[in-house]
Amino acid sequence: MESLRTGEVARRAGVNVETLRFYEREGILPEPPRRVSGYREYPPETVELIRFVKRAQQLGFSLKEIRELLELREVPRRASKQVRQLVQAKISEIEAKIRDLESMRQALGELLCACRDRPKASVCPIIASLNGESNSPKP
Repeated sequence: MESLRTGEVARRAGVNVETLRFYEREGILPEPPRRVSGYREYPPETVELIRFVKRAQQLGFSLKEIRELLELREVPRRASKQVRQLVQAKISEIEAKIRDLESMRQALGELLCACRDRPKASVCPIIASLNGESNSPKP
């Protein structure tokens, strides 16, 4: 069976070598066996495992959630309900972040309008707001 060294796994998976080591430390990747020379020997399926992890990260999953997904991946028939629950929780989390970002955008827009409408010699309302001074929009 073909085994791959660290650099080759990283290259094929589109990550750097430090990412592999980080995933090992975090328990995402099992520590591979080593050659007599000390080089790590990864099985070829490690590349797909890393690609799975990277795709999950791009969708916003944390390493803890990815560990759970990896465990569920091993039992696909029984895992479907749990995976759906995990994804629904992630969607709810994203929706909450979107609401927070929209509130931030609105507050910043109000600050920008207050800045445009201020007399030239007055204190900048954005700085005043960041200083916690009253009479300025709250972010």
